[in-house]
Amino acid sequence: MARYILQRLLLMVPTLLGVVTVVFFSLHLVPGDPVDLMIPPDLGGAAREAMAAQIRAQYGLDKPLWEQYVTYLEKLLHGDFGRSLRNGTLISQDLMRRVPNTLQLGLLAFVISTALGLLVGVVAATHKDRVWDRLSMVVALLGVSLPNFWLGFMLMLLFGLYWKVLPPTGFGGSIFTWEGLRYAILPALTLAASTTGVVARFTRSSMLEVIRQDYVRTARAKGLPERRVIYRHALKNALIPVVTVLGIEFGSLLSGAVIVETVFAWPGVGRYLVGGITARDFPVVQAGVVVVALGFVVANFLTDMLYAYIQPRIRYD
Repeated sequence: MARYILQRLLLMVPTLLGVVTVVFFSLHLVPGDPVDLMIPPDLGGAAREAMAAQIRAQYGLDKPLWEQYVTYLEKLLHGDFGRSLRNGTLISQDLMRRVPNTLQLGLLAFVISTALGLLVGVVAATHKDRVWDRLSMVVALLGVSLPNFWLGFMLMLLFGLYWKVLPPTGFGGSIFTWEGLRYAILPALTLAASTTGVVARFTRSSMLEVIRQDYVRTARAKGLPERRVIYRHALKNALIPVVTVLGIEFGSLLSGAVIVETVFAWPGVGRYLVGGITARDFPVVQAGVVVVALGFVVANFLTDMLYAYIQPRIRYD
């Protein structure tokens, strides 16, 4: 087990290096010069050229691209993402303020999607081809199909403007406080909708396969209550493929937060990344993509570690 963990940790390095490399060189192929956005529009002539040269020298943009890449990797190893071209602030400090907000929103959305997805999937499987099954799958299909931005606007209109039971946008602090939770409910529901549908469909499929197994029939023959048979025996063994989906979907929640945070004015990494794209602030974009990629890799790693806990028969050599 220890050897497997070490191998997985070592595999993270080339994965993240590949992401950094692709993003770095791709951003430099985008048309337009970000330096132009940092120069006052009314400045022209020699003064404009002098200021542009000064900015390029300050941020190392006057060096060859390969040298910029090597310098960026060296800084990245020390946790230095550079400075924002837009306002000159340290990106690492900006991320330290925003990453906890994104993680809290993603965690709340993950809890909601897992609880609802498992419940809907189990109900659908235990009522196969009946009304509850069809209704559950319609709800799951809607969750997967509805665009995040549209669903977010609809929730804002209903709960924030018409019924006025929850704040439509903004940030109220930590989700572990009542005020912070009130502000996080709508964006978390929006973010969780798609994942809930995916988890529900996988849970239903896995449960239908498991409840036909011999040990489930044996448990029923012994006279065990149906609730105990379903949730104690069948669901536990049906969770293996579901856990795989949950691990992937948690990474998707971090990337999906880009849209949701923008819609709900949530001060997280996603909104920070969108601001960097709008301003052609490529150090900010690079940092945001690296953070999201790291979330994917860590989520997949933790998913593999959960396999052995959920199913003790699984062992890694």
